[in-house]
Amino acid sequence: MRIVGLTGGIASGKSTVSNLFKSHDVPVVDADLVAREVLRKGSGGWKKVVAAFGEEILLENGEVNRPRLGQIVFSDPDKRQFLNRLLAPYISRGIFWEVLKLWVKGYKVIVLDVPLLFEAKMDRFTKPIIVVWVDPETQIQRLLARDKSGEEDARNRVNAQMPLDVKRGKADIVIDNTGSFDDLSQQFKNVFGEVSKALTWTEFWRSRQGVFTILASVTSGVVLLIKAFNNHTNIL
Repeated sequence: MRIVGLTGGIASGKSTVSNLFKSHDVPVVDADLVAREVLRKGSGGWKKVVAAFGEEILLENGEVNRPRLGQIVFSDPDKRQFLNRLLAPYISRGIFWEVLKLWVKGYKVIVLDVPLLFEAKMDRFTKPIIVVWVDPETQIQRLLARDKSGEEDARNRVNAQMPLDVKRGKADIVIDNTGSFDDLSQQFKNVFGEVSKALTWTEFWRSRQGVFTILASVTSGVVLLIKAFNNHTNIL
């Protein structure tokens, strides 16, 4: 099984690339969607976060006010790291189960869409790693246009993340999203061809088909061994 790592930064266009993979029938495990489930009212993650940050982060219906929580943690590195530590076990477990379900269904290639791929050390489980890159000023301007937030808040959010230039240095594949959507689509065609090529032997043995092949081979070997033993016993 090939697990492709996809990451970027806020307003870099990572979600657009993720949607392009989905449109090409490549399943995507979205860490943001997993995180939303982790923070669902009454869940273990929800209880931890409410206990740590207080009920002022809740909406009237009891769900977490994500923009409010974001304002709190993006302006304070210590609180942000604390929140990440609180939720990391729940998010990691959720991602694992999503990957396992896709493995059981027999998918040979999946995309792991994780904003904090490097920070959470999940890059060691993915190959290749794709980084969607834009320059910081473009990132901020797109964030301002998208969220209609203040410039200080936008810069806090961008600065709270690992710089995209650093992520680019850790990538196997870089998608430059400073241009138009047509430019992005053309780059994606090349990337899609790369990640869709035949599995390596190592990746094949990790797939469901590879595991079944091993089990079938072992079973056949055991059956032959039993037959040989029985024949030898009959001769004696």
